[in-house]
Amino acid sequence: QVQLVESGGGLVQAGGSLRLSCTGSGIIFGIFNMGWYRQAPGKERELVASITRNGGTNYADSVKGRFAISRDNAEKTLYLQMNGLKPEDTAVYYCHRIATSLWGQGTQVTVSS
Repeated sequence: QVQLVESGGGLVQAGGSLRLSCTGSGIIFGIFNMGWYRQAPGKERELVASITRNGGTNYADSVKGRFAISRDNAEKTLYLQMNGLKPEDTAVYYCHRIATSLWGQGTQVTVSS
């Protein structure tokens, strides 16, 4: 089955950390750029971070210095290390194989103040 499956979301206090994972199955992974996106209630989905197939990274200004994206092509897994979490980081986080229609189902991240 072709899919991306996220895990690692949850409830954390402000200032805490979470690590999200996204594992692909039945897909080609290593040659694609990958991204983490998030969508908060009442807001549009936005790019959080992206990583090229060669490891080049890009971050939204709101998460620079706090989040880190990485990938393990052999394991077909994408990661997002989130430190210094803020209540405004609360959202459903999705992984996406960029330039394709493939999205994960999302994982909820809730940051309490």
